[in-house]
Formats: sequence, structure tokens, C-alpha cells
Amino acid sequence: MEVHTVESRPAGYAYVLETLHLKGMPHWHRSYVSLLKTQNKRIQDGIIVQTYSSQYWPGEGLVSHLEFALKYDGVSLSLLAHIFNHMNQKELSDYLMSKPTGKYARRLWFFYEFLTDNRLPVDDVKIGNYVDALEGKDYYTISLGEKSSRHRVVNNLLGPNSFCPIIRKTEELSQLDVEDFTARCEAIVASYSRELIRSAQNYFYNKETKSSFSIEHINPNASRTRDFISLLELAGKEDFIEKRKLINLQNRIVDERFKDDEYRNSQNYVGQSVSYQNEIIHFISPKPEDISSLMSGLITSHQMMMNAHISPVVHAAVISYGFVFLHPFEDGNGRIHRFLIHNILNLHHMVPSNLMFPISAVMLKNPHNYDDSLEAFSRPLLTHIDYILDETGRLQIKNETSLWYKYIDMTYQSEVLYWFVNKTIDEELVEELNFLASYETTKKAIQAIIDMPDRLIDLFIKLSLQNKGILSTNERSAYFDFLTDDELAKMEKAVREGYNSST
Repeated sequence: MEVHTVESRPAGYAYVLETLHLKGMPHWHRSYVSLLKTQNKRIQDGIIVQTYSSQYWPGEGLVSHLEFALKYDGVSLSLLAHIFNHMNQKELSDYLMSKPTGKYARRLWFFYEFLTDNRLPVDDVKIGNYVDALEGKDYYTISLGEKSSRHRVVNNLLGPNSFCPIIRKTEELSQLDVEDFTARCEAIVASYSRELIRSAQNYFYNKETKSSFSIEHINPNASRTRDFISLLELAGKEDFIEKRKLINLQNRIVDERFKDDEYRNSQNYVGQSVSYQNEIIHFISPKPEDISSLMSGLITSHQMMMNAHISPVVHAAVISYGFVFLHPFEDGNGRIHRFLIHNILNLHHMVPSNLMFPISAVMLKNPHNYDDSLEAFSRPLLTHIDYILDETGRLQIKNETSLWYKYIDMTYQSEVLYWFVNKTIDEELVEELNFLASYETTKKAIQAIIDMPDRLIDLFIKLSLQNKGILSTNERSAYFDFLTDDELAKMEKAVREGYNSST
């Protein structure tokens, strides 16, 4: 909990929340104003805490602090929606009428009516230039947004009021945005033979499928593996972010008994049983009665971003993480979330058509990074949900929670997904393609020594690699007692040379 001294006092969102006795989801920036002329900035628990000198003090009015928040704290749609639901409408109307052409006042007015669906008793603005709802230099926005003539504000938000994420253009995201990921992928593909890339496809499809299931500690049977691979093959051919297609997707990847024919109508959550009737709750999804509106908003947000030149990785982060946070099905949400990353990156043609992008394998190898990307939202969310859990494991939410899911800041999730994409391109693809190239070379060398079944060649290479290029005496006796000493020596040498072993 932030502690401020008597030499400073909260400003912006912090002031309004404290004055109205409200709690809100953590915001990336928190402001204080010094009673003196001192200024400072520091990072505390991942939040920028900034103290401004005394001349910045906006006064005691709530709306003047909201204007301060837009200027210095940035836009938090969830905090604005929460505050608007608890503040005096007349105070806001009077303030707006005192500043009919002020750009921050007009933004506040636009945000109020957009977020609450309530119309303030304020006349339309008749003069003045249009201003963007979000500054394009600071946020990812929709190009050519719809103009609101009432406020003379251009609505360049990333979604409707039923689901509207915020992504800030942080220094890290801005640097990553200039990278041409497609060109990097194409360069990798070009450095290997077409035959190798073709044979690698099946390998990557299997690896991605097993990795996605393994993240959830599921060992799929052959039928479920084939079904998921067939879906991955379609990821670049059609847009799956539609209600019926999402339901069909869920039906194809879960056990027959857990298929849904509609969005869920019961409350679900992610928890961990530590002892009898002792459950640790990690994540609580929205109420079932809120799901239809939230999912409709997410689908609309996807459609808006498809037509708006948004970064493919940011777009994929918003929709895939948005989907898993909404958790619209009883089962299969995590696998669909990871599938949607493939779907969106392919829709933007970021991944070459002849290349499978094994991003789940990278997530599986870096579980802390992946968990952090989920918990950055789920952990603080839990403090805003009043719930009861009965002895049968049924959970019931007692308060209104939908606004926390509607207006998620997904900046961190976008940064993490960029990190996973980089890792996939620079490490996973190259390492696996090199391994497969070495395998092809080694296999041909072994076949020139002795013509034996592929199954035994695979086993020989695997066992030899596990022992630094040498087959153990026990393994030779168990599986390869038919080899002569000369054949064995030549095959071991082929493995070491094929994989550049130092032994």
C-alpha cells in the first residue's frame, strides 16, 4: 500500500478514489502533489509513483482531478467507469459547461457517456476542432475512428463499451513495433531446403499441439491430437473469432462429454485444492449473465482491429488474452486462447504460409513468464470480487464485477506476447530446424551404413544423443545386438558428426 507523507497529497485518480472511498484496479501511474516545490519519480511495485510540485495542485474538485488524471496519469477506462458510477452527475455537468471547448473536458464528457450509456444535460459542442479520445502517440488506436459531433471527439478506442481494452505505447512496445517479424521468419525459412521445411511442418504441428495441452497438464490421446492439428492447419485460412465458430472450436478440442452448444451458463473459476475443502482461488471469470455482452464486445473489438492497421502482436494479445480472461466455456478456454494467437498472426500474414509457429512450446519452456502474463490481471482482480465457495466447489459472486473485465489494460500482456514471439523466431524455430536438419543428415549417413527401419534409426539417434553420441552397452544388447562392432562405430560417428558433437 502506498504511503504518502504530510509533505504531499494524492492527486488525479488517487485523490478521487480516496475521496469517494473507492478501490480500483492498480493503475500504472500514481500522482501526488507536493506542498513544497519538490518533484520526484520512482518505481514502486511496478507502478510509477510521481510527485509534482505545488503549482500542479488542481484544487479540491473531483472533476478537476479527473482532468489532471487524463493529463498526467493517463487513461484508465475501468477507473473512469468506476468513478462515474459513484460521483455526482451535476458536479460533472457544471464543470463541463464551464469549459465547453476544453479538450480534456470534452474527453471526460465523451468517456462519461461512452462508459455509462447516460446522456448528460449538456448542449452539444458547436465549434472547435475535433480531438482524439486517445492520443495516438501514447496509445494504440483505431485509425479513422468515428467522429462524435456532440463532443467533437474522434472515437479511436479499440472496442465498443461492452469490451474496450487499453494498450499503452510503452518504450518497449514502440521498439518492437518497428521490427519486421515476417521478414525474419521468411529469412529463416529461406535458409533451409524446401524438403526440410515441408517435413518440419508435421513436427511443429505435433509439438505445438502437445505443448498447448501440456501447459494444462493434459496428455491428449491420438484422436484429440489429430483434431487439434487439423484446427491449427486451418488457423491461417479462416477467421475463427465469431460466436458459432468459437463454439465449434471448443467442441472439437474438448472431451465429448464437455462440449458446449452456447456460452457457459454457470460460474467457473481456476483454483487449486490444497486439502479437503480447502481451495486456493487463482482466477474468477465473469458472471455467466455478463458473458454474452462481453464476448460480443470482444468479437467487435477484433473486427475493428482487423480493419485498423493495428500491430498483429498487439491485436493477438488483446483477443487471445481477452478471451481467456472472459473464460466463456466450461472447458478448453486455455487451448482456444493459444489457438487464437496463431489465428490472428496468420490473418495478418505475419507468419509465412509454409511455416508453423510453435509459440506454445516457448510458453511451456518459460512457465513463469506465461503465468505472470495471466496473473498480472487475475491477481489484483480477486480483491474486487466478493464471492462465496460452498463445500461442493460451487462459487457464487455477490457483487457487480463486469466493468473490470470490460476495460482491461493489456499493455503487459502485449509486451509478454512480443517476448514470446521473439523467442519463437530467434530460438525455437532455429534450434528445432537445425535439429531436424541434423537428423536428416544423420539418418542418411546411417542408411548408407545399414538399411534398417526408420523406427530403429530414430531410436538409435535418440539413445546415442542421450549419451554424448555413444550407445551404451545395455542399450546395444537390448535393441541393437544385430550390429557388428564396425557398423556400431560408424553409426556413432555419424551421430556425433551430424549433431556436431564434441565427443
